[in-house]
Amino acid sequence: MTTSTTRKSSHILWEPSKERIENSHIKAFADFADQPLFPYERLHLWSTSHLGDFWSSVWDYAGIIGDKGDQAYVPSFSMPDAEWFPNARLNFAENLLRGSLNRIAAYEADETGVHRSITLKELKTEVAKAQQGLRDLGVKKGDCVAGITINNIQGLAALIATTSLGAVWTSCSPDFGTKGIIDRVGQVKPKVLFATLAYQYKEKPFDIEEKIQETTENLEGLSAVITLNGEVDLPGIKTQTWEELCANDAEVPVFTQTSFNDPLYILYTSGTTGLPKAIVHSVGGTLLQHVKEHQLHCDVQQEDVLFWYTNTAWMMYPWLVSGLASEAALLLYDGSPVQSDNLPHLWDIADETGVTHFGTSPKYLETLAKADVQLKNTHSLTTLKSILSCGAPLAPEQYDWVFETIKEDLFLASISGGTEIIGCFVMGSPVLPVKRGEITCKALGMAVDVFNERSASVYNEKADLVCTQPFPSMPITFLGEGGDARYRNSYFSQRPGVWTHGDLAEQTIEEAFIIYGRADTTLNPGGVRIGTAEIYRVVEHVKEVEDSVVFGLPKDNDEEIVLCVVTEHFNEELAKNIRQQIRSKASPRHVPKRIYPVEEIPHTINGKKVEGAAKTAALGDFVKNEASLRNPSSLQSFRQLTEKEYL
Repeated sequence: MTTSTTRKSSHILWEPSKERIENSHIKAFADFADQPLFPYERLHLWSTSHLGDFWSSVWDYAGIIGDKGDQAYVPSFSMPDAEWFPNARLNFAENLLRGSLNRIAAYEADETGVHRSITLKELKTEVAKAQQGLRDLGVKKGDCVAGITINNIQGLAALIATTSLGAVWTSCSPDFGTKGIIDRVGQVKPKVLFATLAYQYKEKPFDIEEKIQETTENLEGLSAVITLNGEVDLPGIKTQTWEELCANDAEVPVFTQTSFNDPLYILYTSGTTGLPKAIVHSVGGTLLQHVKEHQLHCDVQQEDVLFWYTNTAWMMYPWLVSGLASEAALLLYDGSPVQSDNLPHLWDIADETGVTHFGTSPKYLETLAKADVQLKNTHSLTTLKSILSCGAPLAPEQYDWVFETIKEDLFLASISGGTEIIGCFVMGSPVLPVKRGEITCKALGMAVDVFNERSASVYNEKADLVCTQPFPSMPITFLGEGGDARYRNSYFSQRPGVWTHGDLAEQTIEEAFIIYGRADTTLNPGGVRIGTAEIYRVVEHVKEVEDSVVFGLPKDNDEEIVLCVVTEHFNEELAKNIRQQIRSKASPRHVPKRIYPVEEIPHTINGKKVEGAAKTAALGDFVKNEASLRNPSSLQSFRQLTEKEYL
């Protein structure tokens, strides 16, 4: 058994006021469902033991537009075979384009600042015109439309127009390499492709016309390309500009009805261990999961301004888009999160647009902290109600930093889930205290637990994060040959009938959570399971270290912990300091045996460290699908690792 004896005890950093609790969505929902709000654990137990009643109540409370049908849940002996709302009819886009026509639906910003905003009325008109243009190109229900798009209003309108037809949307970020795009979009054989021809990142322009040409040559079944910022000549393929697509008289979109379980999105895993899995998500499952998370867990209210720093390839992009279904305005940002001469650039934009919910990552907060940014002294942040974080565990010290330097009266929520469920297993709650270093609670409707090797539920022990009951946003399937079998093997082979997510986690006696990283990158020196996040939490606070990655290398039938750091100050004193910090703040078992300097750390396009690729390269093995990495050249340092001096 491995317990977190070295982790500092949690303490309360923030508590909601009585007024905030009374005005919250979750309080109104509990009243609506005739359930007590407190204790929260009782509400959660009801939500997972009465699945049909709970998800039916979410549909009704959120005012989902459509016909719910006469049955919410049909259980099955096999968890992935459970059915949700089998007789329902709805349209995803119709549920996004709702509310007051005069309200702001979205703001658009980039590295130069805020460019424009669009009202719901204007957005509906733009969607109607794009919808008519797609219909003229032959797009119909069930077809797939792909986007190589930046995060802006045009891309948003393209997505909504696609889903208004009952068609399926999938997207990649334009900074992917050609092979990375083809490995993903090539699997879905899109009928139409929306393509950005240029973008800007870190104040540098990038022309990708050649990349788009090469991509289209390798997409089977492609009939048309719509360019979003320029023109391109593609022999043998019909091409239109966005303006040409929308050159029609349509003003009001027509919504094609779908079933609850019809496909809506195709998302992709990182693909660092092979071809990216193409995960098919449903219309109803995505919508219900997102309105539940936005309203009941994040307390997104009408006319709030929701922001998440994301590109169009990451699951947080569709998560952000769904904010429209709660009648919030979206802040769409494209570009680098920081500028060389203005680190808090995003906060300038947040102040200008009145952001209420700011979505980010621990890495971004770490960058600000290392630069000693004190936002409470430079920005008003009067509208800011919450900061949400995902992509990696939020370190306990980062909780302290947020409340000390950003805002004291703030709902801070670290959330964790995955592309596979297009949502979260564990989240924050606007009616519960924020405790240092902990994710507050299990998400409603999600029967989350932590199981050991015997599939026994454990507390205060690191083990596997699981879910024991079905939920609507489970994937429909994985696209491609044998997709259903691959899907079931990925999540149900270890424990038949139980979703094993692949995260190493711990639940406290109060049923809060700590995530320690992916189970497949868990370190096992001496047979003791150690999450890589426990080491990162320490190393990230060493000022001399710009970035780092940790993994295990085999040694005499055991494993040694190897830490690789990006730093300009690699010497014995730094290595000694790192080891001392890890020993005192984690444990002696966490101390790396070897510390190497490297030029850069491999990251996915979405900014996640890729321990597996680093380890594979260090072992001299072939790294599958280097195209999934933002910086594949970084692996060269790891291929030469054993030849380097270490401390």
